[in-house]
Amino acid sequence: MSIDYSQKIPNNVNLSEDRTLQRALEHWQPNYLQWWQDMGPEGSPDYDVYLRTAVSVDPQGWAHFDYVKMPDYRWGIFLAPPESGRQVNFGEHKGEAAWQEVPGEYRSTLRRIIVTQGDTEPASVEQQRHLGLTAPSLYDMRNLFQVNVEEGRHLWAMVYLLHRYFGRDGREEGEALLERRSGDQDNPRILSAFNEKTPDWLSFFMFTFITDRDGKYQLAALAESGFDPLSRTCRFMLTEEAHHLFVGESGVARVIQRTCDAMVEHKTDDPARLRALGVIDLPTVQRYLNFHFSVTSDLYGSEVSSNAANYYSGGLKGRFEETRIADDHRLGASTYPVPTLEGGRIGSVDVPALTALNERLRDDWIADVAAGVERWNRIPAKAGIPFRFKLPHKGFHRKIGVFADASVMPEGQVTAAGEWARRSPEWLPTEIDRAYVTSLMGRVAEPGRFANWIAPPVVGINRQPVDFAYVRFN
Repeated sequence: MSIDYSQKIPNNVNLSEDRTLQRALEHWQPNYLQWWQDMGPEGSPDYDVYLRTAVSVDPQGWAHFDYVKMPDYRWGIFLAPPESGRQVNFGEHKGEAAWQEVPGEYRSTLRRIIVTQGDTEPASVEQQRHLGLTAPSLYDMRNLFQVNVEEGRHLWAMVYLLHRYFGRDGREEGEALLERRSGDQDNPRILSAFNEKTPDWLSFFMFTFITDRDGKYQLAALAESGFDPLSRTCRFMLTEEAHHLFVGESGVARVIQRTCDAMVEHKTDDPARLRALGVIDLPTVQRYLNFHFSVTSDLYGSEVSSNAANYYSGGLKGRFEETRIADDHRLGASTYPVPTLEGGRIGSVDVPALTALNERLRDDWIADVAAGVERWNRIPAKAGIPFRFKLPHKGFHRKIGVFADASVMPEGQVTAAGEWARRSPEWLPTEIDRAYVTSLMGRVAEPGRFANWIAPPVVGINRQPVDFAYVRFN
């Protein structure tokens, strides 16, 4: 399905045939562009950035690369091709034809799901607003801006659904998505992780590796939805999301590589000496990993959730790769283990699988994050350095669910609150850590040059050389 770029709003949903909807979205568009001007990448409107733009939703050859000024980027509405005869694949409506319109009984629930997902997209742009000013290379600056414009397009995707299927309520929600602000005390973003600051590039890489991976799992669960327009929207968003995960995983890997190179060259593992050399010591990287992992883990909500059960039973939100799971897809008699905390001991109990869907999705995400961490561990191993990154226990530093009031150490032991507070500088980034990492941040704007604290990538973007001018300043 090609995308019509002759329209004011590029789309593959025949927007020109629905003039009322077209006018509503064209009314929203200037407000979006004003939001981008106010909250998009700082100081960047005149940059020519080597960006990919979706030209088709065909998995083969779907993107075109060229220089674009970001305010001129053609944000639009792109849904994956429809599947002939698609059915609801889970829950009480399993086997029914997938819905092309919103079922009345699920109207408010679906709207809340779409708004919550939609709110994360502009939030991440706001969190990353200042990072272009301290990019460690033009390659990295370009990757940041690619993530930013695609998060903006994902906002468009959700706003289209709100406008097309939810009438006045949807239009009001679309406006509210542009009014909330990440970290604002009076009108913050909906989910707590999207109100955290992203003050430096190590935080950005961890965010795109860990928190955008949560986005992958949430979108994948929504891509199973019996509401077909939501499913098709999320399926194409996942195509774009893959690059965001690559930016994060490869970014952290390059930080680790540069540090390991310095450790081998100078024959030291002393964090103080490594900091004097201007690289990020591995224990600090581990503390950043612990922080971002724990904060993102809370995005999945409580281990036992009646809301999650209702979403599933209603056919609104499935499990990760729902159709590949070998069960009845109704879960009436199934169970799933969730953690418990009693008398200072962490245990496990089987609960109805319907109510444990948050925990199952969290576990799927944890396994994926852990696989990425193991790929990072190959770098010090290859250099002969006996350091291994580890994910903390899922109860570590949690604010939601079973572990909300617990003091769980990274290895999984429960300790007293005072002891946890005393030892937390071992596990979480301190003000000194963050100040040091911040001190390394400074823009490198010459093609082929990279900041001292990060290694160059192995290959460039879209078969371009690493020293390509990915961003041109005007």
